[in-house]
Amino acid sequence: MHAVMHGFLLALQFLSRLPVPVECPWNADTSRWAVRCYPLVGLLLGGIVALAGLLLQATLPTPMLALLLLSAWVALSGGLHLDGWMDVADAVGSNAPLEKRWAIMKDPHVGSFGILALVFLLLWKGALLLALLDAGIGLAWLPLVVALARLGAVVLLVLAPAARPAGLAWVWKQYLGKHDLLWSLVPLAIGFLLWPGWPWLLVALAPFLIGYGLWARRAFNGINGDIVGAAIEGGELWLLLSVWLWYSFATG
Repeated sequence: MHAVMHGFLLALQFLSRLPVPVECPWNADTSRWAVRCYPLVGLLLGGIVALAGLLLQATLPTPMLALLLLSAWVALSGGLHLDGWMDVADAVGSNAPLEKRWAIMKDPHVGSFGILALVFLLLWKGALLLALLDAGIGLAWLPLVVALARLGAVVLLVLAPAARPAGLAWVWKQYLGKHDLLWSLVPLAIGFLLWPGWPWLLVALAPFLIGYGLWARRAFNGINGDIVGAAIEGGELWLLLSVWLWYSFATG
């Protein structure tokens, strides 16, 4: 039980900026449970953002509410995955050989491709949030979107090869097996009770992960921490678009 709790707190420390004033041990058991808890942390973060939206939707204009929710979404994650998104964009945009792309990804400076990728990502997320708020379908889908994007990270960590035998993603992969992926699905049962469109999101997530995993293998020979972080950001955007498509088809 201690390993489960410490794993959850490690996941919370790694995936969010929520205060966790506890020093958790890092070992095979706790790191394994940390990855299993990725979707649970996603449910928590998405739930906080959704709750803020429910409390403020009667007092704020819709565009301002959408901007506030997006800002809270970014703030709760600390921009960690956005950093990976920008690093990957800079590396891919360089059109350089593989070794040069790795060097660009490790560079702490952000290039023009990374900035453009960040701007367009946030614009699209904000626009989709605004469209969904305008549609008046509530925010019950939001925790599920955030959780499923982090389930995508678990899928990549378990199934995709590490690009290099170094880095955090490689270290985590040493402790993971396919059964850990099954454990990570358990918290999603809560999200499935919140929103009736959840089967559509699961179906939509599959081609994204397959395509992204194949692309990462071709472009970088596998995954690393930045590539997994970029997958979370891209997965959130893809799932936001999927919610909007679901609503559009459901309402004819």
